[in-house]
Amino acid sequence: MLHHSRKYWLYHLFPFMQWKHLVDRNTIRADLIAGLSGALIVLPQGVAFATIAGMPPEYGLYAAMLPAIVAALFGSSWHLVSGPTTAISIAVFAAISPLAEPGSPQFISMVLTLTFLAGLFQLILGLARMGVLVNFISHTVVIGFTAGAALLIAASQVKNFFGLDIARGVPFHVVIEQFFLQMGNVNPYVCAVGAITLAVGIAAKKFMPKLPYMIVAMVIGSVVAYLINAEFGPSVTQIKTVGALSASLPPLSMPDFSYATLHKVLFPALIVTMLALTEAVSISRAIAVKSEQHIDGNQEFIGQGLSNLVGSFFSGYASSGSFNRSGVNFEAGAKTPLATVFASIFLLLVLLLVAPLASYLPTAAMAGILFLVAWGLIDFHHIGAIGKISRAETVILWVTLLGTLVDLEKGIFFGILLSLALYLYRVSRPSVVPYVPAMEQGAYHFVNALGRPECPQFRIVRINGSIFFGAVDFVRNALLQIDESNPRQKTVMILARGINFIDVAGAEMLEQEARRRRKLGGGLYFYRCSKTIYQFLRKADKLDDIGVGAFFPAMSNWIKPIYSTLDSEICRNCKARIFTECNEQLPNGEARSS
Repeated sequence: MLHHSRKYWLYHLFPFMQWKHLVDRNTIRADLIAGLSGALIVLPQGVAFATIAGMPPEYGLYAAMLPAIVAALFGSSWHLVSGPTTAISIAVFAAISPLAEPGSPQFISMVLTLTFLAGLFQLILGLARMGVLVNFISHTVVIGFTAGAALLIAASQVKNFFGLDIARGVPFHVVIEQFFLQMGNVNPYVCAVGAITLAVGIAAKKFMPKLPYMIVAMVIGSVVAYLINAEFGPSVTQIKTVGALSASLPPLSMPDFSYATLHKVLFPALIVTMLALTEAVSISRAIAVKSEQHIDGNQEFIGQGLSNLVGSFFSGYASSGSFNRSGVNFEAGAKTPLATVFASIFLLLVLLLVAPLASYLPTAAMAGILFLVAWGLIDFHHIGAIGKISRAETVILWVTLLGTLVDLEKGIFFGILLSLALYLYRVSRPSVVPYVPAMEQGAYHFVNALGRPECPQFRIVRINGSIFFGAVDFVRNALLQIDESNPRQKTVMILARGINFIDVAGAEMLEQEARRRRKLGGGLYFYRCSKTIYQFLRKADKLDDIGVGAFFPAMSNWIKPIYSTLDSEICRNCKARIFTECNEQLPNGEARSS
C-alpha cells in the first residue's frame, strides 16, 4: 500500500515516468517524424502570433521551444503541443498595449510579468485540484470570444494589408472608421503583396493540403514583394518587411516584479490563465477521444503553469495548447511527448538557418496570412447552429463577441458571467411535474398526470433538479400552488429519484413544508429518495419533523399507509378512484358498497 502511494505521488510529480516504458526505437522514429512536421508548422505560426501579440517575431518561436518541452513533460496528454496561440496572443496585446508601446522594452517586460503570473495561477490551481473550473466557461462563450478575437486580429492587420496610416492598438471601431476615411490612400503595391499572399494561402490550403500553406504563402509573397521592389524601387512601393530574426538560443529574461506592474497586469493575467487552461484542457480532451488516453485536467494545469513560469525567464510569452499543432502531431503519428521535445529542437535548428531570411518577409504578406488565420478562427457552423437552437445561447454568443470587440478582457468576463447567470436561472427552476400512478403487472408505476384524473386529496409530483438555496423559493411556491389550485390536496408525495442534491436551505424548506402539511391535516412523503439525500437529512436533524415513515424505497408498498390517512367522506363520493384500493374500501377500512 505504501509502495502504491509512493508510486502515485511520483507519477504526479514526474508524469513523464508514466510513459517512459513506451519509448523504443520505433516510437523514437515516429516521434522524430512528427516533431519535424511540428517544427515546420510552428515556424510561420510563431512569427505570426508574436506579431499579433505586439512582441518581436522571435519571441513567438521562443515560446514554442522550452515552454513547449516543459508542458509536454509535466502535462498529462501525450499529444498536446503547447506554444503561442491566436487567442492568447490577442489577449496579451489587448491587455498590455494600452499600458506600453507594443514591441518596446517596457511592453516586453510587462508581457513577461503577465506570463509569470499566469503560470503561477495555473500551477496553484493545478496543485489545488481545481481543474473543474474550466467547465464553467461554456462552449458558446469560447466560440463568441474566438470569433471576436478573429475580427480583432483582422482589424490589427488592416493598416499593413492596405498600407494605411492607422495608429497601432486603436479600438476596433476606430480601425473601421479610419479604413473608410483613408480608402483613397490605399498603397496598391502593398495591397498587391497582401492580396497575392492571401490568395496563394487559400489555394495552397485547398489544393495542396499536405504542404504547410503558411510557408508557401509567405515565400510567394516575399518573391512578389522582391519583384515589385526591383521594378519600381522601395522608395516608391513603401513595402516594409518584418526584419531579420535573432538567430540564437532563447535568451534569459526577467519579468518586472515591481508593485506598479504587478498591479496593472494582475487581472489580465487571470483572464489569460482561464483562457489558456480552457484551450489546453479542451484540446487535450478532444485528441484523447481519438487516442483513447485518459486526461487528468489538474495535471494539465500543472504542466501549463510550469511551462509559463519557465517561459517568462526564457523570453517566451504566455502559451497554451495549440489545436492545429496538436492535431498535426497526432496525425503525424506521434507516440509520446518526445515528439514535442524533438519539434522544439528542430525549430531551434531551423531558426538558426532561416533567421536572416525574415528580412525579406513583407509585413503585407504577414497581414495576408493573419487574415487567413482570422477567417479560420470563426466557427460559422456552430454560430449558425446556436442561432437556430437557443435564443438565450445566441444572446450569450453575441454579448461575448461584441464585448470582445469593445474590450477583450471584459468581453469574455461578461460572457462567462452571463452564461453562469443563465445556468443558475435554469437550475433555480427545477421542474415540478404532477404524476399519477398506473397499474402494470400488479405493481404501480408513475406516468405524467397531463390529461389523466388525479386524486382530489393526494397530489404526486416529480422534482427534477436540485433543491438548493437558489431553488428553494421556486420549489416552495410550486408546493404552495397545489393548495391554491386544490385546497383538498393536503397530502403530497414527491417522486425524489430526479433530485440531484439538497443543501441546508433545501432541507429547512422541506422540514417546514412537512410541518405545514401536517397542520393542514395531510403530510409530505418521499418515494425513491437516494441514500445520499436521506443521510444528509438525517445528519441535518430533519427526519424528526419530516418523519422517518415518510420515506418509501423503490418497489415498497407506499399506497397503503398514505391511503389510510385520507378523508373517507371525500373518498365516498369520489369518481376518480385512481388507486386499486379506492374500489375495495374507504380509508377508514369500511368496505365500499358500490
